[in-house]
Amino acid sequence: MQLKIMPKKKCLSAGRVPLILFLCQMISALEVPLDLVQPPTITQQSPKDYIIDPRENIVIQCEAKGKPPPSFSWTRNGTHFDIDKDPLVTMKPGSGTLIINIMSEGKAETYEGIYQCTARNERGAAISNNIVVRPSRSPLWTKEKLEPITLPNGHPLVLPCRPPIGLPPAIIFWMDNSFQRLPQSERVSQGLNGDLYFSNVLPEDTREDYICYARFNHTQTIQQKQPISLKVISAKSSRERPPTFLTPEGNASHKEELRGNVLSLECIAEGLPTPLIYWIKEDGTLPANRTFYRNFQKTLQIIQVSEADSGNYQCIAKNALGAIHHTISVTVKAAPYWIMAPRNLVLSPGEDGTLICRANGNPKPRISWLTNGVPIEIAPDDPSRRIDGDTIIFTNVQERSSAVYQCNASNEYGYLLENAFVNVLAELPRILTSANTLYQVIANRPAFLDCAFFGSPLPTIEWFKGAKGSALHEDIYVVHENGTLEIPVAQKDNTGTYTCVARNKLGMAKNEVHLEIKDPTRIIKQPEYAVVQRGSTVSFECKVKHDHTLIATVSWLKDNGELPNDERFTVNKDHLVVTDATDSDGGTYTCVANTTLDAVSASAVLSVVDVPNPPFDLELTNQLEKSVQLSWTPGDDNNSPITKFIIEYEDAMHEAGLWHHQAEVSGTQTTAQLKLSPYVNYSFRVMAENSIGRSLPSEASEQYQTKAAEPDKNPTAVEGLGSEPDNLVITWKPLNGFESNGPDLQYKVSWRQKDGDDEWTSVVVANVSKYIVSGTPTFVPYLIKVQALNVVGFAPEPAVVMGHSGEDLPMVAPGNVRVSVVNSTLAEVHWDPVPLKSIRGHLQGYRIYYWKAQSSSQRNRRHIEKKILTFQGSKTHGMLPGLEPFSHYTLNVRVVNGKGEGPASPDRAFSTPEGVPSAPSSLKIVNPTLDSLTLEWDPPSHPNGILTEYTLKYQPINSTHELGPLIDLKIPANKTHWTVKNLNFSTRYKFYFYAQTSVGPGSQITEEAITTVDEGKMAMASRQVDIATQGWFIGLMCAVALLILILLIVCFIRRNKGGKYPVKEKEDAHADPEIQPMKEDDGTFGEYRSLESDAEDHKPLKKGSRTPSDRTVKKEDSDDSLVDYGEGVNGQFNEDGSFIGQYSGKKEKEPAEGNESSEAPSPVNAMNSFV
Repeated sequence: MQLKIMPKKKCLSAGRVPLILFLCQMISALEVPLDLVQPPTITQQSPKDYIIDPRENIVIQCEAKGKPPPSFSWTRNGTHFDIDKDPLVTMKPGSGTLIINIMSEGKAETYEGIYQCTARNERGAAISNNIVVRPSRSPLWTKEKLEPITLPNGHPLVLPCRPPIGLPPAIIFWMDNSFQRLPQSERVSQGLNGDLYFSNVLPEDTREDYICYARFNHTQTIQQKQPISLKVISAKSSRERPPTFLTPEGNASHKEELRGNVLSLECIAEGLPTPLIYWIKEDGTLPANRTFYRNFQKTLQIIQVSEADSGNYQCIAKNALGAIHHTISVTVKAAPYWIMAPRNLVLSPGEDGTLICRANGNPKPRISWLTNGVPIEIAPDDPSRRIDGDTIIFTNVQERSSAVYQCNASNEYGYLLENAFVNVLAELPRILTSANTLYQVIANRPAFLDCAFFGSPLPTIEWFKGAKGSALHEDIYVVHENGTLEIPVAQKDNTGTYTCVARNKLGMAKNEVHLEIKDPTRIIKQPEYAVVQRGSTVSFECKVKHDHTLIATVSWLKDNGELPNDERFTVNKDHLVVTDATDSDGGTYTCVANTTLDAVSASAVLSVVDVPNPPFDLELTNQLEKSVQLSWTPGDDNNSPITKFIIEYEDAMHEAGLWHHQAEVSGTQTTAQLKLSPYVNYSFRVMAENSIGRSLPSEASEQYQTKAAEPDKNPTAVEGLGSEPDNLVITWKPLNGFESNGPDLQYKVSWRQKDGDDEWTSVVVANVSKYIVSGTPTFVPYLIKVQALNVVGFAPEPAVVMGHSGEDLPMVAPGNVRVSVVNSTLAEVHWDPVPLKSIRGHLQGYRIYYWKAQSSSQRNRRHIEKKILTFQGSKTHGMLPGLEPFSHYTLNVRVVNGKGEGPASPDRAFSTPEGVPSAPSSLKIVNPTLDSLTLEWDPPSHPNGILTEYTLKYQPINSTHELGPLIDLKIPANKTHWTVKNLNFSTRYKFYFYAQTSVGPGSQITEEAITTVDEGKMAMASRQVDIATQGWFIGLMCAVALLILILLIVCFIRRNKGGKYPVKEKEDAHADPEIQPMKEDDGTFGEYRSLESDAEDHKPLKKGSRTPSDRTVKKEDSDDSLVDYGEGVNGQFNEDGSFIGQYSGKKEKEPAEGNESSEAPSPVNAMNSFV
């Protein structure tokens, strides 16, 4: 691949024809190597306006290069400056820099003047600018006597400064005797001329040390004016006036400024109140990015001013009484500035070339040419050059055409001088870039391969890639005029060796460079924005991936500066951790990953938040009788905007130390109009709230006590109830001290009968909450009102409420009590209501007392258990649930009011029919034999009727726990034991046992037992093999017994946790269908639980239901009537018998029944079954 350079920057694409790029002679990057002959070039010189420090030696710089090395000479004020004749002047060896030694003797003023340096060799002469040398000056103020100034309050004033004229001009500022700068504001400010302007004076302006200082930076000196004394006399009233300008004067003025400088326009006005200044540009707008306002908007500054900024600018001074304006016409002039400065020209013999010198300014500058420091008009003639205005044209140059040309562009505001040489050389190409330079570039970035060159004639540049110079196919390359090869987007396949070849007619030169493309550094996990509360810990993560051949370093910045030197900041491989975050830690944290070739960064903002700081500077204004305005200054919001302010008050008169909520306002408000109550000594405090929480309270405001007034409200919760049959107790909720509105709070209590024509009876009582009216009729409605009053007056007319005098017990019992028995456990009762007048109080309802008739054995008890059901309101019937079947009951009915119960109605007796019995109280199996088992039981504790018979069902259980056929026996009701015969020996049986009445069967009880072993067969086996006496057999049996015991204990524990063993599953499979429909009352039978449903299998065994070791099953209580769950005395039922009330009874605990169960035998019984 080859590539050749062209005169201008150009993109090269694939092509088979070699691309040769020829440069024109004017190449800005072309530098003549210093080992070649060349005219002088000025490389360094002092500024045109050179102000020197008169206390130091004068150094006027002039440095130049050339081949052969140039010699130097100077002119001063246009004539030759012979440095050899002045012993104080020396020239620095190897340069043209002058050193004038004035520190030993001589004065700087002696060497003021215009200096110019000339550097000359055999190829030409270059000249410097005209250097104007002036010593700096810092003169003293002229002595003057300053009279004290006395002014009335509100008048304008200008304190003159008039600093001495120095070089350069002094910087002016005003201070006092303590070297403290005087405060400035919209009212008091310093003008551009240094004077101090007062728009209006105030008494606080009085002082005796208004001092103007002038600082001369060049000599580092400060000069001081005599102090000015000002006394402002306080006037009773200062007359307000519209603005007038103190500077500039009149309605219009003109300002001229040079291009590139800072345009400063000033308007200072006086008036009362202090006027404000505004700026506009007529027929245009102020440049947004270059306009600045200084000195409280009294100064308008435009930087980098240009001709486009010319025009009319208007300043407007405005206060409440009027406005005035002043127009400043601005003209922007321009010293000469370059459009195209002449550049060095290297030509080979016979070539052509041009020097161009173009400049602009206002007014337009004049262009003049010099050659070797001499005006070209009087310089020796050169047939190869021709002047055409701002251009010199060279044709067929020869070696004698070499020279230095100077272009001078000048107008009344300044001049420009530029040297440019013409050097005629014949030189072989040479490449100035170091050989085998290695370039390392990040992928997808531009790659620049340098090929600095020189030759005359100017060489052509060719680029090749690879040793064989492969053709260009797909990449796009850019070649610059200085020979540099650019790869705009470098890729991995651009890696390789590149060759640069320079050729002209005299020969060629080449150079190889190497390019390596590296993977870019990337931040694969960037730090993320974080908001933390003050005192918390925050971590920023920054994971970096980079080229494996490069070394990456990761550093952290805070707000583009170094991290604070604080041990709370910890940096490890991938994280920056900040502990105990403070407000100052908030900011932008930047992770910077650097390699030698690239750098990437990622930033995240940390906001440290907290509850706001308390508000402060609380102030009460607009203090009225019933309102006040509270204002405050918000505290720092700690980076979480304040959402609201909470205002609280303290009543120091009534509740000192107790703060109450007053109001809430938006977080943007700093004032609140607060409504006040009379006769309160207020203090206020404010709290701020943001998303983090609530601030501490502010300091309390000053106290503000409101005047007393009549109460604006009356007591609440007024009631009238009698505590006795002949009184009326009137109660109310008193007003608190805050609501009293004044001292001596009292209450006017008034009452009269509702249905009578009596006048109101009133009494005024102290600040209490109750008044008792005696001697009232029983249970009569009264109208009641309670009104507050204090020393100022009465509260508004109170509302009237109705109450009643005291109740008495009812006088009449309900009549015509009737009972209907619904079933064996439910009865319905009806009665007639009592007359309303006989109730003598608020009807609460009717109450039924009922009790069961006692047997002869129970009559010895002193206390009869009575149950109570209360039916609310005026109901005349109700249901009695939870009755015992086959029982005799007695009841009566009473009416109830707020005082208590009335007399009882005559007792009514009724009986309940038979029901099914409960389970037998116990079941034991005794006297087991080879073929029989004897059952003993106790009758049901609740037969609920006359027992007709017992039913016994049983079935065998084999060794695999399968159930055999079910056998059914009927047993007379008068029996309490029964022997079951014809059983198989050594067999387990399960028994089901229950009683029956004429209504049906009751709950069953279950038990298991085993018939005994046939001892004859066992003895025969013992005689045949008498191994029982062998020691090994005894040990084995013990081990087996121990193992079985352990297994049984494990089973026992599992069953306690609700498990079941396979016998249950077998039982479920062979259960007697006659006994499966169980009632809810039916209990579970140990491991053989209720056969009701599969769902019941998952219920845990009831606590206390295990069968005791004597095989006696205790029956649990199942008579769970509603009485057991009531609250004591109340019960209610709908007319259809549904329970809607409460009932209660004082019932002794009876033997448990229902929900019986017997579990597996205890481990002892289980062991007995094996022997």
